[in-house]
Amino acid sequence: MRASAPTQSRKTLDQKELKKILELMKEYELTLFHLEQEGVNLKLEKGGAAPVMMAPPAPIAPVAAVAAAGPAAPAGEAAPSEPSGNDIPSPMVGTFYRSPSPDAKSFVKVGDSISEGQVICIIEAMKVMNEIKAETSGTITDILVEDATPVQYGQPLFRIS
Repeated sequence: MRASAPTQSRKTLDQKELKKILELMKEYELTLFHLEQEGVNLKLEKGGAAPVMMAPPAPIAPVAAVAAAGPAAPAGEAAPSEPSGNDIPSPMVGTFYRSPSPDAKSFVKVGDSISEGQVICIIEAMKVMNEIKAETSGTITDILVEDATPVQYGQPLFRIS
């Protein structure tokens, strides 16, 4: 890993914080991590690859291309010919949860009508529970991720019509 030194060290990262960041990079298979806050500029890059240029997050509409290139259907199951509806992608890397706690009712289920701004799931990232809200209204036609599993940025979570 290559790390660049902090700029103007008003604040520094201690060894525990750096170790936690490295563990998270490994757990979520990240190849690049960049933190810039309060005088700290830390960039970690896994492998010896050339520097990677990060583009700003893409709008939701183009994510349909990511869905089309999603995971293959398990052996023995027929892959759907063409998914119908729009996908709701994950806005971050983390762990997907369908309900606020293990014994609570799911936020949404297949067949539910959702409205813009409604909480549809939680994604835990770095020990923070982030409520994910629908950016559009519709009806849940498919839940594409199992509860309590890791998700990547842009990975389709739900399909709505």
